[in-house]
Amino acid sequence: MTRLYDDELRPAGLRATQYTILQALSRKGPVTQRRLGIGLGLDSTTLTRTLRPLERQGLIAVVAGQDRRARLLKLSPEGKRLLGRSQARWDKAQRRLRQALGDEQWKQLWTVLDGVAAASQQA
Repeated sequence: MTRLYDDELRPAGLRATQYTILQALSRKGPVTQRRLGIGLGLDSTTLTRTLRPLERQGLIAVVAGQDRRARLLKLSPEGKRLLGRSQARWDKAQRRLRQALGDEQWKQLWTVLDGVAAASQQA
């Protein structure tokens, strides 16, 4: 499934995991890496490895929080632009997957994914 999204996002220079992080930062605003990882169900190592190229490319920025020890991640202006340009590609991948699965399996997939997300938050 990830390959479908990766193939669609490749011309934009993104992988599905990177797009998901940009989307999460767009919705959540400045957030700690720990909170972002919890929200996405990613362990710290995986998240750090995925964040590095996004930061190097200037798509995300690291800013100081109210407490100087806190580092907050936020979407940079370039990250916002790339996210906007990539949305149509993500939507196309969604349509392709939905068409391949059919409406009933599509609904079942989202039910299962919601359950997995909830369980991972509690674990």
